[in-house]
Amino acid sequence: MADLGEIMRGEAAEYLRTHGATPVQHKDIRAVTRCRTREAGTVTVKCGQCDDPYRLFCSCRNCSCPSCQGEARAKWLAARFEEILPVDYLHVVFTTPSELNVLALFCPREFYEALIRAAGQAVIDVGRFVLHAQLGCTTELQTWTPLMALDPHAHCAVPAGGFSNDGVRWISFQPKDLPAAALAKRFRSLLCKRIRKAAQQGKLKQLPSTIPVEQLLAKVLPLEWEVYAEPAFGGPQKLFEYLSRYVYRVAITNDRIESYENRQVTFRRRSRRHGKQVKRSIMHGQEFVRRWLLHVPPRGFVRIRSYGFLGNRNRKRNMERARQLIGKANQAPRSSSPQKLRLLRLCPKCSEQNRSKRTLHFAPPPEVASQITLSLRPPPIPPVAA
Repeated sequence: MADLGEIMRGEAAEYLRTHGATPVQHKDIRAVTRCRTREAGTVTVKCGQCDDPYRLFCSCRNCSCPSCQGEARAKWLAARFEEILPVDYLHVVFTTPSELNVLALFCPREFYEALIRAAGQAVIDVGRFVLHAQLGCTTELQTWTPLMALDPHAHCAVPAGGFSNDGVRWISFQPKDLPAAALAKRFRSLLCKRIRKAAQQGKLKQLPSTIPVEQLLAKVLPLEWEVYAEPAFGGPQKLFEYLSRYVYRVAITNDRIESYENRQVTFRRRSRRHGKQVKRSIMHGQEFVRRWLLHVPPRGFVRIRSYGFLGNRNRKRNMERARQLIGKANQAPRSSSPQKLRLLRLCPKCSEQNRSKRTLHFAPPPEVASQITLSLRPPPIPPVAA
């Protein structure tokens, strides 16, 4: 089966000759093309079964590489499972109108920062004024559709309860008590306010002069913004498992890619209209690279954050206090926590004998020619939209 690295090695050189790329996009392309190849280097390790030494390719550990984030994902999920409170959880999704996608193209850092902050603050504000409780939420930014088109939206995991204003009581509520309409209005107000403020501070200078910010906001303010707020299907564990699949990857995983032949990429996707129905899509390699680069996050951007009483500053103390007030401190569902990730590294010989085990990236003998012949030009100095 093909993977993202193989596609990038075949298409990235031509793409960079005909398109612009920001420095961070250029860096991620080079990382993915070098990942688990001779250019990334090799390391000698011992087989976990026969103790014989063998050579293994090094990984790039880039946040956009789908081959390098399994361990980080498992650690993040285990930490979230330890924090689950013995209450119901809501899955809240904030979606922005497509008219604002131009901001994601030209000013991704400013727009994504405003989006994720507005989503978290909307949950806190509606909880304070409607439910009279201090809520908390874990918010994650996603920017892609199953076809890797640009679709910025935020997913939130919200416990169905919060502290009273004086902090001495725990206020529980039913999932239906958190109104989606109020969340949508507050989210629209906060996001537009932040976009307008960023424009006044000169942070949206990369936006073309033919797209005035005030005119853009005038188009989206009268629209009905979509917010999904329903109980988490399968409980909070399933909700965090769903979020974990998107925390440490960008747009697509290697297991969805079926083939890369004649510069055509074939990959699987799920239909939005028909739920779990799986379809196959065929896309030209250059278009595949373009869409993948749309979702490379700005340098240093954190795509998952916590707000309210789940904020990082006082999270541990607030979680202990919440369990005390709920009165079920010993009933937190921690028994379902995933086991600690343990990699069983097997040499090629032992791997053949244990076909059920996942094969790692074995390095070839020294006399084998290099697997990558990609010469990347230096990135452009002024960042441009891909």
